[in-house]
Amino acid sequence: MRFAVLCGLVLWAGVTLVLSQVRWFVRPRLADRLRPYAPGPSATAPALHALSVASFRDVVGPLCRGIGERIARALGVTEELSVRLERLHSPLDATAFRLRQVGWSLAGFGAAAALTAALRLPPVAGLIVILAGPFLAFLILEQRLASASESYKRRLFLELPVVAEQLAMLLSAGYSLGAGLNRLAARGSGYAARDLARVCGRIRQGLTEIEALREWAAVADVEALSRLVPVLALNREASDLGRLVSEEARGIRRDAHRMLVETIERKAQQVWIPVTVAALVPGVLFLVAPFVEAMRLFSQS
Repeated sequence: MRFAVLCGLVLWAGVTLVLSQVRWFVRPRLADRLRPYAPGPSATAPALHALSVASFRDVVGPLCRGIGERIARALGVTEELSVRLERLHSPLDATAFRLRQVGWSLAGFGAAAALTAALRLPPVAGLIVILAGPFLAFLILEQRLASASESYKRRLFLELPVVAEQLAMLLSAGYSLGAGLNRLAARGSGYAARDLARVCGRIRQGLTEIEALREWAAVADVEALSRLVPVLALNREASDLGRLVSEEARGIRRDAHRMLVETIERKAQQVWIPVTVAALVPGVLFLVAPFVEAMRLFSQS
């Protein structure tokens, strides 16, 4: 009985939110009826209803964001969600992403409850499945975002030596730092070019080149970029900035080569794991047979 009442309340709230967007259902307020006769540009402005999808999102959004942040911190995620979304050039903000996570969690809860009812699981197993459904849905989105962020950082690190060398050539050819960044952003097509386009946009909004580059380094969270930005900060002090940037590009390329060698060595070591197991299993079998036979002889004697 209580479950039916709860379902009825949820259905009533959902139908009310949907019908609040339909013009023929909502009774116009007195202020809305008098607005066409009022002077000013707001005479034809649409009415804002107290209960609507937008207002519901404004109320639930901060709550979902707070819950999501607490769960993420409990799982060991320390980086801010807004920074990761900005790094990936995502059109979503932190509140919209947490709302999506909560929606997926509710869908996972419903699917887990339906599965538990269909399979008629025992109470303990059903409780575990019902709790695991929303938790797994939350983790899937969180892991996808974390994987995309790490992949973006790695691709940016691999592109950075080429971008730094191109910038060094432009600076040596007489380009200013701002002109060189604009040219790289306009002519490039990689991850670094997308970030540089945002840097140039921030410069047009009033930031200096160095402030915009430092903001980029803080969002990207790539160590090589954090070392490159202080070199570019010498723009108004050093006369041979192109040579300095070129040396930093060679240093970044050496770091990338070192990481590649480490990856190759790690994969080469992983190859020996199945080979070792394949060699040990037959050897153990050949040792077990004489050992068992010797133990049988000793037991008989």
